[in-house]
Amino acid sequence: MFDYDKWQEIFDSLKRHKLRTFATALAVWWGIFMLVILLGAGNGLRNSAERDFADDAINSLFVWTSRTSKPYKGYKAGRRIKFHNKDLKAVKTNVEGVEYMSGRYFPSSRYMTEYNGKALNFRMRAVEPEYQKIEYSEMTKGRYINQVDMRQKRKVAIIGDIAKDKLFGADKTALGEYVKINGTKFQIVGVFTDASSKREREYIYMPLATAQSVFDKEDRVHGMVITVTDETVDGANAIADNVRRELAAVNHFDPEDTQAVGIHNNIESYQEFKMIFSGFSFFIWFVGIGSIIAGVVGVSNIMLITVKDRTKEIGIRKALGATPWSIVSMIMQESIFLTAIAGYLGLIMGFSIIYGVDYLMRTYEIDDLEFFYNPEVDFASVMMALVFLIVCGTLAGLVPALQAARVNPVVAMKS
Repeated sequence: MFDYDKWQEIFDSLKRHKLRTFATALAVWWGIFMLVILLGAGNGLRNSAERDFADDAINSLFVWTSRTSKPYKGYKAGRRIKFHNKDLKAVKTNVEGVEYMSGRYFPSSRYMTEYNGKALNFRMRAVEPEYQKIEYSEMTKGRYINQVDMRQKRKVAIIGDIAKDKLFGADKTALGEYVKINGTKFQIVGVFTDASSKREREYIYMPLATAQSVFDKEDRVHGMVITVTDETVDGANAIADNVRRELAAVNHFDPEDTQAVGIHNNIESYQEFKMIFSGFSFFIWFVGIGSIIAGVVGVSNIMLITVKDRTKEIGIRKALGATPWSIVSMIMQESIFLTAIAGYLGLIMGFSIIYGVDYLMRTYEIDDLEFFYNPEVDFASVMMALVFLIVCGTLAGLVPALQAARVNPVVAMKS
């Protein structure tokens, strides 16, 4: 049953000590507010990192050239290793565990892409058809590079949707149009998008064989990407060692020279990422719950002071026949009410900021915050934290309430 008189007394008590009430509520508000902000920020960083990993197959190896660090069979250290088509063929033919593979060639960043009097600088990659299964590019119009393009060294290209809008305009499809790159005309045969980031959607792709013929006049390859069938860290590392040994045999360097050819194991990086963010999540909850507990301790201290201030009043109540439970319930209700209201306001404020930032990022496509993507907060987890806060608020009021119930009426009225 709703006890109007008891609630009136609670509100009167809070009004009489406005500063004390505000400081106590602020501590509780800050605890739940910081928990929500930390969870949102942590999830934003995690989602951004996961989106970056989603750009490429998790079970992938990235291979690039470098310089030797050891002399080998008459060759001096410091020799620059260069990949050619024979290296691609050797890895495809002789290394077990290779699922998909593509060489990569990067045309000069100085080359401009020209169309209808407009010249823009876009990043370019020359790849093989299997690269689509590694990169996860999604075709929105037209088609991807195919084997016929490779065999016939066709001068065709596919373009990211953002690059297409910048060069052709949003209203034009671009399919079948010709662009000029370093004086050579390429026909646009496809438009793609990428789920990972806007940066990837500003690339132009072309067949590897075509780029080698047009820009390099030889079969140079700048690097290669491989997906492996063994998706364990140890299995992928074993395949990476086999790749290095095969490349060492073709290019005549020490198979143990890890500096000659760089290999990045994406599976290993993904496992490290999961471990780091697991620890990060624990840290966030540790700090957040610690802030909540600090606020609740403040509530308990304030309620002890409240009981001390109202000792004479409590003594009179008991002298007039008030039961210990009525005294306990009055003190605990004040504690729970203060904790719940402050916690709820902190929850609302935290959610408002997190989802307000997310709305602004999505609406205005802020590029500078790509590392902070979709800062969502698990509502169920935060509600559990709020329930925990209210339980702690109950316990915070329990000790002062029991102390109030033990007040001797005679002693209280003499104080």
